[in-house]
Amino acid sequence: MFLQNLLTKAFRYLNIKLLVISTFFLTGNSFYGQEVIPTYSDYLTDNLYLLHPSMAGASNLNKLRLTARQQWFDVENAPSLQTLSVHGRIREKFGMGGIVFNDQNGNYSKRGIFGTLSYHLLFSRSELDLNQLSFGISAGIIQHSLDQRDFSGSDPLLGSGRASDIYANMDVGFSYYYFNFFAHLTATNLLSVKRDLFYSDAIPENLRKYLFSTGYVIETYKRLWSYEPSVMFQWKESAGEKTVDVNFKVYRDMENGALFGGISYRRSFNGSEYTADGDEIKTQYLQYLTPFAGLEYKNFLFAYTYSHQFNSVVLSNTGFHQLTLGYNFGENRGRYECYCPGVNQRRK
Repeated sequence: MFLQNLLTKAFRYLNIKLLVISTFFLTGNSFYGQEVIPTYSDYLTDNLYLLHPSMAGASNLNKLRLTARQQWFDVENAPSLQTLSVHGRIREKFGMGGIVFNDQNGNYSKRGIFGTLSYHLLFSRSELDLNQLSFGISAGIIQHSLDQRDFSGSDPLLGSGRASDIYANMDVGFSYYYFNFFAHLTATNLLSVKRDLFYSDAIPENLRKYLFSTGYVIETYKRLWSYEPSVMFQWKESAGEKTVDVNFKVYRDMENGALFGGISYRRSFNGSEYTADGDEIKTQYLQYLTPFAGLEYKNFLFAYTYSHQFNSVVLSNTGFHQLTLGYNFGENRGRYECYCPGVNQRRK
């Protein structure tokens, strides 16, 4: 009887582990415990602050952004993410920001809040020239939870309520803008995290991830159209996972704002093996194609992002949908001659 109870507990515990691990392989996302705020493609819809703390207050306008992301409409309890961020300049060279997020994945969830302080150093010889180096640091509190209230039966190993643990982490980053050129370097999850809950060899204490992105805005005659090719590289230290985004964005200037759209391609350098027909072992690499479009009208922003994963083995073909709503406020500090999205928000 004792052995039977022990095996039952182990089986239930193993089922939970397998549920999370299967989500990892089928979605291509990082293991659920390895990310604080997952890195998606919404940074291309004027939401750079979610990735780079150095962008807090870097723009000539203060920004409020709300995002909602839903994966696989045809899958019950599929992953979803909501973020609310606000940031702006508080003095000539200092910026502040804050992020609140909710990341849900079935019975697992992460909720947290981050605060950011940034510093912006101008090297411009003229007020019309953009030459800005920014530094930012974010610190936050994250709650990691497992809701077991709808589990059948009561198991002392798992508990019967809502188990959770709380930990802290921090990010640092640099951003550099020189006329139409830009580059960002950010290190996230700098603190090692030892969890009492959800402990597993599959979830390392080292969650550090490094992001590097760069691009250039190509302006046409009278700036009616502008084109922005860019790339972003991600590297996770503990697992050695590497991915690259190749992006192309187009802006169409209007009297009271701008239309923008583009496409992004993400590919991993680390493959996962699976068994195909005839027990043949194949390797697949994470691949996403993400078209996006948005509208800036006066101080308002609306954007939509769709990501389609075209690997051989996927959980659903309905893709990932994300909406971004934004509002710009405060004194317009724009004075640069270039159109430099992210810093010089409005054209002259």
